[in-house]
Amino acid sequence: MITKRIIPCLDVRDGRVVKGVNFEGVKDVSDPVALAAHYSECGADELVFYDITASFEGRKLFTDILTRTASQIFIPLTVGGGINTLEDFDRVLSCGADKVSVNSGAIRNPSLVGEAAKRFGDQCVVISADVKRVNGEYHVFAKGGREDTGMEGIEWIRRCVDNGAGEVVLNSIDTDGVKNGFDLEMLQAVCDVVNVPVIASGGAGGIDHFTELFNAIPKVDAGLAASIFHFGEVEIRDLKAELARNGINVRL
Repeated sequence: MITKRIIPCLDVRDGRVVKGVNFEGVKDVSDPVALAAHYSECGADELVFYDITASFEGRKLFTDILTRTASQIFIPLTVGGGINTLEDFDRVLSCGADKVSVNSGAIRNPSLVGEAAKRFGDQCVVISADVKRVNGEYHVFAKGGREDTGMEGIEWIRRCVDNGAGEVVLNSIDTDGVKNGFDLEMLQAVCDVVNVPVIASGGAGGIDHFTELFNAIPKVDAGLAASIFHFGEVEIRDLKAELARNGINVRL
């Protein structure tokens, strides 16, 4: 049985970890280097690091903070934000990332996913899709959730996987930071069309939401969250112990 992963997410802006609701109203949380080290020691399976304003501001990701963060952890690290070229992939991997997450860069240049998969391997390429319901349809958003591309979200994700993306992070803007549970409907729609690992992001408010996620959609490989971990509302070891008690396979 495949082990389900628990993944904290560091949304980094101006060198600090921040968190908002529905991608808006962000508040300062902590130092990314210290927080990453904490999660590495506390049982997290992987860590995601997003430079959340790099694409919107049209700049490259902050590699100095990334390098220091990567040096403090001993678990796989996925990094995204301002990834627009193969050189960006190479630079982030050289800083210590294990996988590279791309969103806006792939929307601007759809061939980027395939080119990166050929050069670095599909296991290294993660499509991170920010998706929101618009008039009853799933739309892909770019630039940190600020720009509606008008593209249908499920088809976009399927196309990226067909082109070589080895993993999907589905960020539901509708449930982000709301803490009412993961977006099961949207997640199921994605799992129905891809055969690579799918990571659920957006909506976790407690341990029961992770139990619900893995029981409702067994094909989901991991649950990603931010604020409940950042503010100590849920401890990762407690979460994993409860998942194990519910028959869900996790690394303890």
